[in-house]
Amino acid sequence: MTLQSMTGFARVEGTSGRTRWAWELRSVNGKGLDLRLRLPPGFEALEADVRRLAGEAFSRGNIQIGLAAGVSEAQIEAVVNQRALAAVLALRDQLAGIVDPAPVKLDTLLTMRGVVDFREAEESEAERTARDGDIRAGFAEAVTRLAEMRRKEGAALAGVLLGQVARIEALTATVEADPSRGVAAIAERLAGQVALLMQGASALDRDRLHQEAALLATKADLREEIDRLKAHVAAARELIAEGGPIGRKLDFLAQEFNRESNTICSKSNAAAVTAAGIELKVVIDQFREQVQNLE
Repeated sequence: MTLQSMTGFARVEGTSGRTRWAWELRSVNGKGLDLRLRLPPGFEALEADVRRLAGEAFSRGNIQIGLAAGVSEAQIEAVVNQRALAAVLALRDQLAGIVDPAPVKLDTLLTMRGVVDFREAEESEAERTARDGDIRAGFAEAVTRLAEMRRKEGAALAGVLLGQVARIEALTATVEADPSRGVAAIAERLAGQVALLMQGASALDRDRLHQEAALLATKADLREEIDRLKAHVAAARELIAEGGPIGRKLDFLAQEFNRESNTICSKSNAAAVTAAGIELKVVIDQFREQVQNLE
C-alpha cells in the first residue's frame, strides 16, 4: 500500500436531465476523520451514501464536501385551475340569456387570472431517482480523484521522510564513532573525575569510590540510546515501505527519536557529540512536522 497525505482537492461536475451539479472536496490534516457536508435543499437523501463512501476511502483528515446544484434549462408548463375554469364556464351559462353566449376563446382564458398558471415543470419521481444516481456516481468519482491526489502527495512525502530517516541514521553513526566514546577516552575522563573525588578526601571509602566510578561510567555510556535509535530507524523504514495509514505510528516513532536525542545531549561530555545531538533534534522535528501530513 502507498502512503496517503491528508491534503488534497477534487472537483467533479456534470449534468443530469435539467440539473447541473458539481462536487468539491477539500481535505486537510486532522486527528481523525471529520466529514463536513454542505448539501443544497432537496438533496438530503444523499448524505448517508456520501458519508459511507468517504468513510470507506479515508481514515483520517478534515474533509469538506460541498454539492452545488441548479436547473440548467428551465422547463415551463401550463397548469389549468379546473375549479376556476368550471366557475368561468358556469358563469357563462348563467348569463346565457343576458349576454352573447359565444364560445370562450383560449386567449380570453389566458387573460383571466387564476384560470391558467405558468410554472416551472416539476421533476417526476423517475427523473429524481436518475438525477440522484448520477450525482452519487459523480461523488464516487470525486472521492477517487481526491484519493489519487492524496496518494501522489503521500509518495512525495515518503521520499522526504526516507531522506530524513537516512540523516538520522548518519548522525547516529557520527555519535557512535566519536572518539570520546572510546575506552581510552572514557578511562581518561573517569581518572580525572576520580582524582577530583579524592582531593581533600583521603579517607574516601573504597566502595564509595567504586560506586561513583560506576555511576560516571554509566552516565557516559550512550550504547543504549544508539541501539534504540538504530532500531527506530529500521522501524520507520519498514513502516514507510509497508504504506497505508501509518501517520500515528510514525508520529510515535518521532517522539521516541526525540527522547533518545534528548538523552544523548544530556549525557554528552564532548562537543562533537553535543553538536550531533542538537542536529538530530532539528532533523527529528522536521521529520515529525512532515509526519503530521500523513494519513
